[in-house]
Amino acid sequence: MFKTLLLPVALAASTWLSGAQAAEPLRIGYVMAMANAPVIVAQKLGYFQDEGLAVDVKALGDGPVIQQALAAHELDVAYVGTPPVYQWYARGLKSVILAKVNYGQAAVLTRANGPIKTLADLKGHKLAGVKKGSGMDVLLRGYVLKENAKLEPDTDVEIVDMPPGNMNAALERGIVDAAFSWEPFVSQALLRGSARLLLDVNQALPQYPWYVVIGLPETLRDRPDDVVKLLRAHRKAIAFLNEHPAEANTIIAEAFKLETVQRADGSSVSGEEIVAEARKRLGWSAELKDADLQFIQRLMNYSNQLKFMDAQIPLKDLVDTSYLQKAAR
Repeated sequence: MFKTLLLPVALAASTWLSGAQAAEPLRIGYVMAMANAPVIVAQKLGYFQDEGLAVDVKALGDGPVIQQALAAHELDVAYVGTPPVYQWYARGLKSVILAKVNYGQAAVLTRANGPIKTLADLKGHKLAGVKKGSGMDVLLRGYVLKENAKLEPDTDVEIVDMPPGNMNAALERGIVDAAFSWEPFVSQALLRGSARLLLDVNQALPQYPWYVVIGLPETLRDRPDDVVKLLRAHRKAIAFLNEHPAEANTIIAEAFKLETVQRADGSSVSGEEIVAEARKRLGWSAELKDADLQFIQRLMNYSNQLKFMDAQIPLKDLVDTSYLQKAAR
Protein backbone atom coordinates (compact mmCIF):
# COMPACT_ATOMS: atom_id res chain seq x y z
CA MET A 1 0.00 0.00 0.00
CA PHE A 2 2.85 2.31 0.82
CA LYS A 3 4.37 1.73 -2.65
CA THR A 4 1.08 2.42 -4.41
CA LEU A 5 0.76 5.72 -2.56
CA LEU A 6 4.27 6.70 -3.57
CA LEU A 7 3.76 5.97 -7.28
CA PRO A 8 1.29 8.81 -8.03
CA VAL A 9 3.49 11.21 -6.07
CA ALA A 10 6.55 10.16 -8.07
CA LEU A 11 4.65 10.50 -11.33
CA ALA A 12 3.41 13.94 -10.32
CA ALA A 13 6.93 15.02 -9.42
CA SER A 14 8.23 13.72 -12.74
CA THR A 15 5.49 15.59 -14.62
CA TRP A 16 6.24 18.79 -12.69
CA LEU A 17 9.96 18.54 -13.45
CA SER A 18 9.26 17.90 -17.13
CA GLY A 19 6.96 20.94 -17.25
CA ALA A 20 9.52 23.09 -15.47
CA GLN A 21 12.17 22.13 -17.99
CA ALA A 22 9.79 22.76 -20.90
CA ALA A 23 9.01 26.21 -19.50
CA GLU A 24 12.69 27.15 -19.29
CA PRO A 25 12.87 30.52 -21.09
CA LEU A 26 14.81 30.82 -24.31
CA ARG A 27 17.58 33.29 -23.53
CA ILE A 28 17.85 35.88 -26.31
CA GLY A 29 20.58 38.50 -26.51
CA TYR A 30 20.64 41.38 -28.96
CA VAL A 31 22.86 44.33 -29.80
CA MET A 32 21.01 47.47 -28.72
CA ALA A 33 20.69 48.96 -32.21
CA MET A 34 17.71 50.32 -34.11
CA ALA A 35 18.26 47.71 -36.81
CA ASN A 36 17.43 45.02 -34.24
CA ALA A 37 13.91 46.44 -33.79
CA PRO A 38 12.24 43.08 -34.63
CA VAL A 39 13.16 41.55 -31.27
CA ILE A 40 11.89 44.68 -29.48
CA VAL A 41 8.60 44.63 -31.43
CA ALA A 42 8.14 40.88 -30.89
CA GLN A 43 8.51 41.33 -27.15
CA LYS A 44 6.41 44.50 -26.97
CA LEU A 45 3.49 43.07 -28.96
CA GLY A 46 3.57 39.65 -27.31
CA TYR A 47 4.53 37.66 -30.40
CA PHE A 48 6.77 35.31 -28.39
CA GLN A 49 3.94 34.70 -25.94
CA ASP A 50 1.50 34.10 -28.82
CA GLU A 51 3.79 31.27 -29.96
CA GLY A 52 3.80 29.76 -26.48
CA LEU A 53 7.46 30.64 -26.07
CA ALA A 54 8.87 31.84 -22.75
CA VAL A 55 11.81 34.19 -23.34
CA ASP A 56 14.43 36.06 -21.38
CA VAL A 57 15.48 38.97 -23.61
CA LYS A 58 18.66 40.94 -22.86
CA ALA A 59 19.97 44.07 -24.62
CA LEU A 60 23.77 44.05 -24.77
CA GLY A 61 26.35 46.56 -25.95
CA ASP A 62 27.99 44.97 -28.98
CA GLY A 63 28.79 41.80 -30.89
CA PRO A 64 31.86 40.75 -28.88
CA VAL A 65 29.89 40.99 -25.61
CA ILE A 66 27.17 38.79 -27.08
CA GLN A 67 29.66 36.26 -28.39
CA GLN A 68 31.26 36.06 -24.95
CA ALA A 69 27.81 35.47 -23.41
CA LEU A 70 27.14 32.70 -25.94
CA ALA A 71 30.51 31.12 -25.23
CA ALA A 72 29.70 31.17 -21.50
CA HIS A 73 26.30 29.56 -22.26
CA GLU A 74 24.49 32.56 -20.82
CA LEU A 75 22.47 32.91 -24.05
CA ASP A 76 20.77 30.44 -26.39
CA VAL A 77 20.23 32.63 -29.45
CA ALA A 78 21.22 36.16 -30.42
CA TYR A 79 20.63 39.05 -32.81
CA VAL A 80 24.10 40.15 -33.85
CA GLY A 81 26.14 41.49 -36.78
CA THR A 82 27.50 38.93 -39.24
CA PRO A 83 31.29 39.45 -38.84
CA PRO A 84 31.43 38.46 -35.16
CA VAL A 85 29.59 35.24 -36.03
CA TYR A 86 32.15 33.93 -38.51
CA GLN A 87 35.11 35.37 -36.60
CA TRP A 88 34.11 33.49 -33.46
CA TYR A 89 33.18 30.43 -35.53
CA ALA A 90 36.81 30.36 -36.67
CA ARG A 91 37.86 30.40 -32.99
CA GLY A 92 35.63 27.46 -32.07
CA LEU A 93 32.22 28.96 -31.20
CA LYS A 94 30.14 27.21 -33.85
CA SER A 95 26.98 29.32 -33.73
CA VAL A 96 24.83 29.14 -36.87
CA ILE A 97 23.06 31.90 -38.82
CA LEU A 98 19.32 31.14 -38.94
CA ALA A 99 17.69 34.24 -40.43
CA LYS A 100 18.29 37.81 -41.49
CA VAL A 101 17.15 40.70 -39.32
CA ASN A 102 17.77 43.84 -41.36
CA TYR A 103 19.51 45.44 -44.30
CA GLY A 104 21.39 48.75 -44.30
CA GLN A 105 22.09 51.14 -41.39
CA ALA A 106 25.62 52.54 -41.85
CA ALA A 107 26.86 55.81 -43.32
CA VAL A 108 29.89 58.07 -43.43
CA LEU A 109 29.22 61.59 -42.16
CA THR A 110 31.31 64.72 -42.37
CA ARG A 111 30.79 68.23 -41.03
CA ALA A 112 28.15 70.12 -42.97
CA ASN A 113 30.51 73.03 -43.64
CA GLY A 114 33.74 71.00 -43.73
CA PRO A 115 36.24 70.62 -46.56
CA ILE A 116 35.69 66.88 -47.18
CA LYS A 117 33.59 66.34 -50.32
CA THR A 118 34.49 62.79 -51.35
CA LEU A 119 35.70 59.61 -49.66
CA ALA A 120 39.13 60.13 -51.21
CA ASP A 121 39.32 63.44 -49.31
CA LEU A 122 39.48 61.45 -46.07
CA LYS A 123 43.18 60.85 -46.67
CA GLY A 124 45.20 62.47 -43.91
CA HIS A 125 42.11 63.15 -41.75
CA LYS A 126 40.63 61.76 -38.55
CA LEU A 127 37.65 59.44 -38.88
CA ALA A 128 35.56 58.27 -35.93
CA GLY A 129 35.08 54.51 -36.00
CA VAL A 130 34.59 51.62 -33.62
CA LYS A 131 36.84 48.94 -32.14
CA LYS A 132 39.32 47.47 -34.61
CA GLY A 133 38.24 44.05 -35.84
CA SER A 134 34.58 44.55 -34.86
CA GLY A 135 31.84 43.99 -37.42
CA MET A 136 31.40 47.63 -38.39
CA ASP A 137 35.17 48.05 -38.51
CA VAL A 138 35.36 45.23 -41.08
CA LEU A 139 32.82 47.08 -43.23
CA LEU A 140 34.64 50.39 -42.77
CA ARG A 141 38.14 49.12 -43.55
CA GLY A 142 37.26 46.46 -46.10
CA TYR A 143 34.55 48.17 -48.13
CA VAL A 144 34.40 51.91 -47.37
CA LEU A 145 38.12 52.69 -47.26
CA LYS A 146 40.00 49.99 -49.21
CA GLU A 147 37.48 49.08 -51.90
CA ASN A 148 35.48 52.28 -52.32
CA ALA A 149 37.83 55.11 -51.36
CA LYS A 150 41.01 53.27 -52.47
CA LEU A 151 42.70 54.21 -49.19
CA GLU A 152 44.83 52.19 -46.79
CA PRO A 153 43.01 52.17 -43.42
CA ASP A 154 46.15 51.93 -41.29
CA THR A 155 48.20 54.59 -43.05
CA ASP A 156 46.00 56.97 -45.07
CA VAL A 157 43.38 57.67 -42.40
CA GLU A 158 43.56 58.05 -38.62
CA ILE A 159 40.65 55.98 -37.29
CA VAL A 160 39.65 57.16 -33.81
CA ASP A 161 37.89 54.47 -31.76
CA MET A 162 34.85 55.83 -29.90
CA PRO A 163 31.27 54.84 -28.99
CA PRO A 164 28.77 55.75 -31.75
CA GLY A 165 26.84 57.87 -29.28
CA ASN A 166 29.87 60.19 -28.99
CA MET A 167 30.57 60.53 -32.70
CA ASN A 168 28.16 63.37 -33.52
CA ALA A 169 29.53 65.58 -30.75
CA ALA A 170 33.12 64.78 -31.79
CA LEU A 171 32.25 65.73 -35.36
CA GLU A 172 30.56 68.99 -34.36
CA ARG A 173 33.50 70.02 -32.15
CA GLY A 174 36.10 69.24 -34.80
CA ILE A 175 37.71 66.43 -32.81
CA VAL A 176 37.26 64.27 -35.92
CA ASP A 177 36.68 65.26 -39.54
CA ALA A 178 34.29 62.43 -40.40
CA ALA A 179 32.48 59.54 -38.73
CA PHE A 180 31.40 56.05 -39.73
CA SER A 181 28.15 55.75 -37.85
CA TRP A 182 24.75 54.10 -37.97
CA GLU A 183 21.14 54.67 -37.04
CA PRO A 184 19.70 56.51 -35.20
CA PHE A 185 22.89 58.58 -34.85
CA VAL A 186 23.13 59.28 -38.59
CA SER A 187 19.58 60.63 -38.77
CA GLN A 188 20.02 62.72 -35.62
CA ALA A 189 23.08 64.43 -37.10
CA LEU A 190 21.47 65.01 -40.49
CA LEU A 191 18.24 66.39 -39.03
CA ARG A 192 20.19 68.69 -36.71
CA GLY A 193 21.98 70.02 -39.77
CA SER A 194 25.45 69.59 -38.23
CA ALA A 195 26.54 66.86 -40.65
CA ARG A 196 26.44 65.98 -44.31
CA LEU A 197 26.07 62.50 -45.79
CA LEU A 198 29.31 61.46 -47.50
CA LEU A 199 28.34 57.84 -48.15
CA ASP A 200 25.08 55.96 -47.56
CA VAL A 201 26.28 52.35 -47.57
CA ASN A 202 22.80 51.03 -48.28
CA GLN A 203 22.62 53.18 -51.40
CA ALA A 204 26.05 51.98 -52.53
CA LEU A 205 25.28 48.34 -51.63
CA PRO A 206 21.47 48.10 -51.89
CA GLN A 207 19.90 46.02 -49.13
CA TYR A 208 23.18 44.61 -47.83
CA PRO A 209 22.46 42.30 -44.85
CA TRP A 210 23.79 43.15 -41.43
CA TYR A 211 22.20 41.79 -38.27
CA VAL A 212 21.26 38.11 -38.24
CA VAL A 213 19.62 35.67 -35.82
CA ILE A 214 22.05 32.98 -34.66
CA GLY A 215 21.74 29.90 -32.49
CA LEU A 216 24.17 27.64 -30.66
CA PRO A 217 24.41 24.03 -31.91
CA GLU A 218 23.08 22.73 -28.59
CA THR A 219 20.09 25.09 -28.82
CA LEU A 220 19.27 23.75 -32.28
CA ARG A 221 19.75 20.18 -31.06
CA ASP A 222 17.82 20.42 -27.79
CA ARG A 223 15.15 23.03 -28.57
CA PRO A 224 14.37 22.92 -32.30
CA ASP A 225 10.66 23.62 -31.81
CA ASP A 226 11.43 26.70 -29.71
CA VAL A 227 13.80 27.96 -32.41
CA VAL A 228 10.98 27.69 -34.97
CA LYS A 229 8.63 29.53 -32.59
CA LEU A 230 11.24 32.27 -32.17
CA LEU A 231 11.59 32.66 -35.93
CA ARG A 232 7.82 32.69 -36.38
CA ALA A 233 7.60 35.59 -33.91
CA HIS A 234 10.55 37.20 -35.71
CA ARG A 235 8.66 37.03 -39.01
CA LYS A 236 5.54 38.55 -37.42
CA ALA A 237 7.56 41.44 -35.98
CA ILE A 238 9.14 42.22 -39.35
CA ALA A 239 5.74 42.13 -41.02
CA PHE A 240 4.48 44.63 -38.43
CA LEU A 241 7.48 46.92 -38.97
CA ASN A 242 6.86 46.94 -42.71
CA GLU A 243 3.06 47.09 -42.70
CA HIS A 244 2.49 49.50 -39.80
CA PRO A 245 5.39 51.97 -39.99
CA ALA A 246 3.80 54.77 -37.93
CA GLU A 247 2.96 52.49 -34.99
CA ALA A 248 6.30 50.72 -35.27
CA ASN A 249 8.17 54.03 -35.30
CA THR A 250 6.53 54.95 -31.99
CA ILE A 251 7.62 51.64 -30.42
CA ILE A 252 11.20 52.14 -31.65
CA ALA A 253 11.36 55.79 -30.54
CA GLU A 254 10.18 54.81 -27.06
CA ALA A 255 12.53 51.80 -26.82
CA PHE A 256 15.56 53.92 -27.70
CA LYS A 257 14.35 56.95 -25.73
CA LEU A 258 14.91 59.19 -28.76
CA GLU A 259 14.84 62.80 -27.67
CA THR A 260 13.57 65.66 -29.79
CA VAL A 261 16.16 67.08 -32.20
CA GLN A 262 16.37 70.80 -32.95
CA ARG A 263 16.89 71.76 -36.59
CA ALA A 264 19.08 74.71 -37.54
CA ASP A 265 15.94 76.81 -38.09
CA GLY A 266 14.75 76.13 -34.55
CA SER A 267 12.00 73.68 -35.44
CA SER A 268 11.72 70.39 -33.57
CA VAL A 269 11.90 66.84 -34.85
CA SER A 270 10.21 64.09 -32.81
CA GLY A 271 11.60 60.66 -32.05
CA GLU A 272 9.13 59.13 -34.49
CA GLU A 273 10.39 61.45 -37.24
CA ILE A 274 13.98 60.41 -36.47
CA VAL A 275 12.98 56.76 -37.02
CA ALA A 276 11.18 57.70 -40.25
CA GLU A 277 14.37 59.40 -41.45
CA ALA A 278 16.42 56.34 -40.47
CA ARG A 279 14.18 54.13 -42.63
CA LYS A 280 15.73 55.82 -45.66
CA ARG A 281 18.92 53.91 -44.88
CA LEU A 282 17.69 50.68 -43.27
CA GLY A 283 14.87 48.18 -43.47
CA TRP A 284 13.87 44.74 -42.20
CA SER A 285 13.62 41.29 -43.76
CA ALA A 286 13.95 37.75 -42.42
CA GLU A 287 14.85 36.05 -45.69
CA LEU A 288 18.42 35.05 -46.46
CA LYS A 289 18.68 35.27 -50.23
CA ASP A 290 21.56 34.31 -52.51
CA ALA A 291 22.69 37.96 -52.63
CA ASP A 292 22.81 38.01 -48.82
CA LEU A 293 24.96 34.89 -48.72
CA GLN A 294 27.28 36.39 -51.32
CA PHE A 295 27.67 39.49 -49.16
CA ILE A 296 28.43 37.40 -46.07
CA GLN A 297 31.16 35.70 -48.12
CA ARG A 298 32.40 39.14 -49.15
CA LEU A 299 32.63 40.18 -45.50
CA MET A 300 34.61 37.03 -44.69
CA ASN A 301 36.96 37.87 -47.55
CA TYR A 302 37.47 41.38 -46.10
CA SER A 303 38.27 39.87 -42.69
CA ASN A 304 40.85 37.57 -44.24
CA GLN A 305 42.42 40.39 -46.27
CA LEU A 306 42.58 42.57 -43.16
CA LYS A 307 44.23 39.72 -41.18
CA PHE A 308 41.37 39.65 -38.67
CA MET A 309 41.13 35.90 -39.24
CA ASP A 310 42.92 33.31 -41.35
CA ALA A 311 40.31 30.57 -41.63
CA GLN A 312 38.16 29.75 -44.64
CA ILE A 313 34.65 28.87 -43.44
CA PRO A 314 32.23 27.24 -45.93
CA LEU A 315 28.90 29.09 -46.00
CA LYS A 316 27.07 25.77 -45.78
CA ASP A 317 28.59 25.30 -42.31
CA LEU A 318 27.75 28.84 -41.19
CA VAL A 319 24.13 29.15 -42.40
CA ASP A 320 21.06 26.95 -41.85
CA THR A 321 17.76 28.31 -43.20
CA SER A 322 15.72 25.15 -42.55
CA TYR A 323 14.29 26.52 -39.28
CA LEU A 324 13.22 29.72 -41.02
CA GLN A 325 11.49 27.69 -43.72
CA LYS A 326 9.60 25.73 -41.05
CA ALA A 327 8.57 29.02 -39.43
CA ALA A 328 6.95 30.10 -42.70
CA ARG A 329 4.54 27.13 -42.72
